[in-house]
Amino acid sequence: MMNQIHNFLENYQLDSPQPDLFGSTFSHPTKIFFSPNSDKKISNFQNEFWTAKQRKSCSLHEISYRACFKAELPSFFINLLTKENDVVYDPFSGRGTTAIEAALQKRQIISNDVNPLSQIFAEARLEIPNIQDVVRRLEGIKISKKFSAGIDLSMFFEKETLHEILSLKNYLQKKRDSKSEDGVDRWIRMVATNRLTGHSSGFFSVYTLPPNQAISAKKQAEINAKNNRRAEYRDTKSIIAKKSQSLLRSLSHEQKENLHQAKKTAIFLNESAASTAKILANSVNLIVTSPPFLDVVDYASDNWLRCWFNGIDQFELQKKISSHSKIEQWNKFIFSCFSEFYRVVKPGGYVAFEVGEVKNGKIKLEDHVLPIGLNVGFNCIAVIVNSQTFTKTSNIWGVINNKKGTNSNRIVLFQKS
Repeated sequence: MMNQIHNFLENYQLDSPQPDLFGSTFSHPTKIFFSPNSDKKISNFQNEFWTAKQRKSCSLHEISYRACFKAELPSFFINLLTKENDVVYDPFSGRGTTAIEAALQKRQIISNDVNPLSQIFAEARLEIPNIQDVVRRLEGIKISKKFSAGIDLSMFFEKETLHEILSLKNYLQKKRDSKSEDGVDRWIRMVATNRLTGHSSGFFSVYTLPPNQAISAKKQAEINAKNNRRAEYRDTKSIIAKKSQSLLRSLSHEQKENLHQAKKTAIFLNESAASTAKILANSVNLIVTSPPFLDVVDYASDNWLRCWFNGIDQFELQKKISSHSKIEQWNKFIFSCFSEFYRVVKPGGYVAFEVGEVKNGKIKLEDHVLPIGLNVGFNCIAVIVNSQTFTKTSNIWGVINNKKGTNSNRIVLFQKS
């Protein structure tokens, strides 16, 4: 199987008719080299294996989240390495890209993340609502001025807008507490969480950073003063309905049915990736994931406002999220995760582990992941380097032309024998 995968990668050409995994080959556009810092002869394949263009995948993926990969990444490995009804697992699920893409492709899914926001973003997108039901539900939510935010949010939201947000927050909390929250409620929660802050009138807030980053209240007040801006009224219900239509715009009837079927067996966990006892041993066909990259991204602080809206304690969450400033600490954490991966992956199953370069390119994380995966018992099939141009949002958080921050996609592919 390794030779067949190598042959496929070597002859890959994006946007051209592809050779079948077991079929004929043609030209050789892929750059091939060996890992320089490994005792093993590990083949590296560098090419543009999936598009750098925005919004090429299903519209349902258009949920903003810090440091998330494109849907084309898991799609590549799901198509290459699994078949229908296979189990695909993401232990660091983030916004749920792997889970949603796997569900769209008729796979069973397991999604895990210590951040409860992950399930909020992913689960709702398996329960596709009728847009008329969303609008009717929104219309039925009464707006009250009696609720308090508990903190000053005037630098983000206009007064009437904040009343609407607080009324929605209270409604959703009551539904959750009474265990009467249904798929439409979960959808509204997911969309509203995504629309809290951003840099256009399609968000509830005044102009701020992109929606995958919520800066502090103090910093936002400074930005407002510097740019002579103040929050204007936003029709939150209209924004939620409009974003809902946008998310659903490209979904086919078949895709909706695939998501519905995936929901029946979907498993959502809120555990450390190193300890997932609820996942049966030898039950997973493919893991596609990307771990926290040392201290490049502060996931809890970036999501503080989303946590507030959903009643999640940001400071308790910060204690649970693994954030390591030293490579030795990171290695220890990743080793514990890989030990658990080896337990849950079936013999013959795969782990596609996306890593990058950090510390301005001084540390290549695949050099550390390779020996860890081998030491727990996996075989390394290849290192796959996807070369592409970064987006503006990526540049904002320190990813610039493959030189700073996390690199473009670098995936270490393992197999359990």
